Amino acid sequence: MSESGSELIDVFSDVADEIAAALVAHTHRGPSGLRPDQYSFDVVTDEVAVPMLTAAGLGVLSEESGLHHGDRDIIVALDPVDGSTNASHGIPWFATSIAAVDGDGLVAALVANLATGQRFSAVRGEGAMLDGETITSSTVTDIGDAIIAVNGLPSEHLGWRQYRSLGACALDLCAVACGSLDGLLDATPGELAPWDYLGGLLICREAGAAVADGDGNELIVLDHDARRALVAAGTDELFDELLAGRDRLDSSNA
Repeated sequence: MSESGSELIDVFSDVADEIAAALVAHTHRGPSGLRPDQYSFDVVTDEVAVPMLTAAGLGVLSEESGLHHGDRDIIVALDPVDGSTNASHGIPWFATSIAAVDGDGLVAALVANLATGQRFSAVRGEGAMLDGETITSSTVTDIGDAIIAVNGLPSEHLGWRQYRSLGACALDLCAVACGSLDGLLDATPGELAPWDYLGGLLICREAGAAVADGDGNELIVLDHDARRALVAAGTDELFDELLAGRDRLDSSNA
């Protein structure tokens, strides 16, 4: 497949439209019965998204159904509904996350808030957008002034102004990208999968934010079993403070 980044965004937008329609039509919000922590709408939306992406010539790594056409030049990391528990309880913080990886890394990404309709997107080297407008990350440098998203429960207060635990990593990263949040800290040993963060990762980086795995592992992976612990911030100074804070959490939990 040789589509440009903008053409990929068009494909992803069409997929997000169909997922949103399927989610509205499928009113059951209970478990799928197929595996723990999977909802019936996860399965339904995956069944909509994967055929559209593969028909466009893309391989797909999906949270719900694994790897499809893994030999293709571009592989998409797909989470049809990131923040499924929020969606099941009517909490308006859940999204479709789609990120394309080629031989040089992340090439294009779309994160569509399924509750509000907002769409974050990025193409490698071309910046990040929210509903077609360019976004940039926060300029906060001091953790004492920062509002931080957390994944997991930190064992101690790290000096931030305030924190939020919102429950959808893709949108949390996008909130860092557009400056609504100043940073993100994963306080777990590492539970985030590629489909959780790859879309937000490109959007953050294209918006000027720093993002890394808290344990120094490579983030751009297409392994269904891979798990990472992300740290992100709008400025390098705040990123360094959060990374040091995560190191303290690791030491105190050892």
